[in-house]
Amino acid sequence: MFFSTLQTLSFRNLADVEVDTQGKDIFLVGENGQGKTNFLEAVYFCSYASSFRGASDNELVHTGEKACFAAAHFTGSLYDRVLIKFENGRKTVYLDGKRVEDRRELLSVVPCIVFCHEDMEFVAGTPERRRWFFDQNQSLYDPVYLDDLRKYRQLLKSRNVFLKKAKTMTVDAATHSMLDALDPQIARYGLSLMEKRLEAAECFSATFGSLYEEVSGIDRIGVKYGSSWKNMTLEGIIDFLGEHREGDIASGLTLTGPHRDRYIFNREGVEFSGKASTGQRRLLALILRVAQAQRFSEITGKYPVLLLDDVLLELDPEKRRKFLAIMPKYDQAFYTFLPEEPFERYRKADTLVYYVNNGAIHRE
Repeated sequence: MFFSTLQTLSFRNLADVEVDTQGKDIFLVGENGQGKTNFLEAVYFCSYASSFRGASDNELVHTGEKACFAAAHFTGSLYDRVLIKFENGRKTVYLDGKRVEDRRELLSVVPCIVFCHEDMEFVAGTPERRRWFFDQNQSLYDPVYLDDLRKYRQLLKSRNVFLKKAKTMTVDAATHSMLDALDPQIARYGLSLMEKRLEAAECFSATFGSLYEEVSGIDRIGVKYGSSWKNMTLEGIIDFLGEHREGDIASGLTLTGPHRDRYIFNREGVEFSGKASTGQRRLLALILRVAQAQRFSEITGKYPVLLLDDVLLELDPEKRRKFLAIMPKYDQAFYTFLPEEPFERYRKADTLVYYVNNGAIHRE
């Protein structure tokens, strides 16, 4: 599965052209701020209908314009073409000309895994960002997990709306009756997420730890999943929610559950990322993505498209060599380079090289 063309219109600063991407390796070479990352963002947008930078859809529209789109043709996928439009404040997705109502369908088209500077947030950022990574990781290969996650979030939103109202009202029998109806549903979907997260974290940790040791020489690094619900039974969780109900009402929020779970990088039982150097954290972030790609391929039997945004720039020569040695298998990879980087060293006979200048894409 790979992208054979990419077309954009009023997307960031990119020129309104269709670019031939029929190659296993595509190099995008240019100075900072010229549009290399925007090109990767457009590729990613065609895979997930969202930005890997966390940008809103409005931010993707070129300055002075009111709408944008990104479209791509595929080879080896279930579909031939995707078109994603954003206009009048609304986003629409089309696969082979048919409108898609649920973006979940995009997950099976041409999955992308991006390596970028923002990945540092998964290591040194908030617990929420780390949960986001592991949720995305599981959603790539487990549609049931994604469905459960969506349902849990919907129920959580409803519960929080009710708790916020209850905080400013007299709590009566009707209040407790409503929470009595919501809590078993919250517990059911939350328990399913917990069980899947625990199993996935154990498998991911084994892959991750081995890869990190191979590149850094530091052994026994693992990923530990910790749930805020300690009782892993449906009845136990329902009881727990009941016992902490008054506190939730006082706060106007559900204070425990999968939305508060944590993932910790540890070494021999001691938290590692907080004490790690900047270089070690950067490597942790890179290996997270390598492990994600490997796990995806092991489970699905497919290879992803990789998007590597200035990945090699921040590694010293030895770690760069080791990183390239453990690169996951892929169907296609897009790399960004500064002009002064030795990208010719990594070039293969069939590599496509494009130079990016002020949004314009020029073939070598």
